[in-house]
Formats: sequence, C-alpha cells, structure tokens
Amino acid sequence: MSMEKAKMNKNYIAKSIFALAVIAVGSGTAVAGGDTDKLIAQARAAAPAAVSANATIVINGEVAVEGSNGWTCLPDTMPGDGAAICIDAVWGEMMAALGAKAPFTASGVGISYMLLGEPAGSGVSNSDPYHEDAVHAHDYVETGPHLMVIVPKEALKDITDDPSSGGPYVMWRDTDYAHIMIPVGSLD
Repeated sequence: MSMEKAKMNKNYIAKSIFALAVIAVGSGTAVAGGDTDKLIAQARAAAPAAVSANATIVINGEVAVEGSNGWTCLPDTMPGDGAAICIDAVWGEMMAALGAKAPFTASGVGISYMLLGEPAGSGVSNSDPYHEDAVHAHDYVETGPHLMVIVPKEALKDITDDPSSGGPYVMWRDTDYAHIMIPVGSLD
C-alpha cells in the first residue's frame, strides 16, 4: 500500500470513528453535495430496508442522515471502495478498535450487512486486516453479498477459515477482530 493511500485510509478511519462517536452521543453534522443522495442510497442498499430505512448514514466520516434504530450505514467501508456496509453498535466498537489498532473483545453479538458485496479489487487478506498489499496476499478474498457476525472467540473454533468452503467462514481468526463471514449470494 502506498504511503498516500495508507494516510488516506488512516484519515478515513479516524473520521469514521469520530462519526461513530458523534452518533453515540446523539448529535451529528450534515453532508452537502450533488452525490449525497446517490451515496445515501448506496449506503442503505447494504442492508435490508427494515434495517437501513431508519439507520444513521455516514458519508466521508460525517453524519448525513440521523437515524433512530441504532444501525449505521456507510457507502464505502474504505475510501472510495464502493463496499457499502451497515453495522450495529458492537460492530462499530470493533471498527473503532481496528482503526486504532487497539485490543477488542466483543461485548456481545455484533452484526454487519454488506448485501452489495465487495467490488472487484476491494477485498482483503483473510488473515491480516493490516496487510500492506491485500490484493496480492496469499489469502486475498472478495466476498459477494454477505453478513458478518462477531461472537465471542471461543464460538469460532469449529468454523473453517477457508473462504472457498461454500459456507460461513472465519475472517481474521488469529486477531482480536475475528468474525464470521456468511455469504448470501454469489460474486457477479
């Protein structure tokens, strides 16, 4: 990963963590711009309408829409990747810890939706969330539409970490950020 891209990712993660903190205390800022409606629609498409319709929408680290159901949706997981995501509070805690490279222990079950999947080239290393060149990692993976579930680590022991197994698998198993990936569709 280039230094410029690493710096951009760090800034984006920091802004997203700030936005999640703002959401937690109940105030936010508005986002303006011609693409806002498109980005809001993309963020909402990451989860079923029953979840995303009343979710807080965060665009470029700023709250664009105040939600009321405890869910947060973003049009991009990382800057410009187009990998829309909707997360609950536990998943937000994990993202904040991941961004800060801080320890994380799940306080409960966490759920995240990525029903649009990951666009080509925006996948990750299945073992290392900080891989310098994830696209060239030996365990690079792009997952089509999927859910992600955080559970206590002891609950992961009997689940494979092989993304080609045809079912749920564990991502980032040997890290504090381990979670279950549950494919719900195919890559196009």
